[in-house]
Amino acid sequence: MPKQTAEHASYDRDYHAWLTESAALLREGCLSEVDLAQIAEELEDMGKSERRAIESYLKVLIVHLLKWQHQPERRGPSWQLSIANSRDAIGRRLRESPSLRPKLPEMVAERYPNARQHAALEMGLDLGDLPDTCPFTVAQLLDEGYRGE
Repeated sequence: MPKQTAEHASYDRDYHAWLTESAALLREGCLSEVDLAQIAEELEDMGKSERRAIESYLKVLIVHLLKWQHQPERRGPSWQLSIANSRDAIGRRLRESPSLRPKLPEMVAERYPNARQHAALEMGLDLGDLPDTCPFTVAQLLDEGYRGE
């Protein structure tokens, strides 16, 4: 049972205490004491966070695949590890949130321009030296054996 205080934990003052108290109140069925609007907003933010995490790993993956393709003389274990780690992280998140899988093409399209710019800067290339649209399909991006050679 949550500790009953004159004032419940505030989302703004102590996020962790608010989470803990809200979870306890929900488990006890004390819905009238819970800030349902704030909980709904927090749940939406958690969903956005999962999407942002996948998008971030997609960017890293695309950058390293572009580098792998355009700088074969610099291929090394660190790029291989980055590619493998990104695929692993994306795969884990998709297993936990399979409803995000159909959104992958959209996420790739959204993140590719920044990944392209990042890769061009890292490689010292003109932006025009890299394709305008992502040269990798979603299947290729997720394929552990694919490197774009």
